[in-house]
Amino acid sequence: MMRTQCLLGLRTFVAFAAKLWSFFIYLLRRQIRTVIQYQTVRYDILPLSPVSRNRLGQVKRKILVLDLDETLIHSHHDGVLRPTVRPGTPPDFILKVSQWYELVVFTASMEIYGSAVADKLDNSRSILKRRYYRQHCTLELGSYIKDLSVVHSDLSSIVILDNSPGAYRSHPGMGKCDNAIPIKSWFSDPSDTALLNLLPMLDALRFTADVRSVLSRNLHQHRLW
Repeated sequence: MMRTQCLLGLRTFVAFAAKLWSFFIYLLRRQIRTVIQYQTVRYDILPLSPVSRNRLGQVKRKILVLDLDETLIHSHHDGVLRPTVRPGTPPDFILKVSQWYELVVFTASMEIYGSAVADKLDNSRSILKRRYYRQHCTLELGSYIKDLSVVHSDLSSIVILDNSPGAYRSHPGMGKCDNAIPIKSWFSDPSDTALLNLLPMLDALRFTADVRSVLSRNLHQHRLW
């Protein structure tokens, strides 16, 4: 009898210890995911090698067209306009890509709003000087389409970063979204790193003769949003 009770007690203890260990592992994994989620994304700009400098001198300087709402910022309207900026936007993202590209703001918003937001992002650095607004878009079936030929006639040198595929997908000069890098819409997530995750790709893309030769291979991304 005593031996049976000891075995039962041992089994109960082992079962309890196993559950406790599983719970501990669960908490540990969740903590690790949280740390990874909130860690800062770093992308250091290193000096170019002679080969890279030579290659860069052989291709045209590219233009990066940036959308505003839900791409770089999100605005709250409670009687007063309160734009919040996507994590990593200034200075990490804009300052870095401004060294690689000519930056252009293209928003479907009204100029009075888009200009104020662009001024805030630029912060008197004169890196967001070229700006296009709703009046530069084409109204098609109730949607505002961004015509990239307004920015530059040579589409081989233009990249657009926009959370809304409908804003550029219908443009006949863009073929199959060959100039676009899609990005998920941002509203308030403080741990978002989508912009910073694009830095390696944008760094490499400036060395291409035609951005469409690379971005056309990324069409499956457009079906994700």
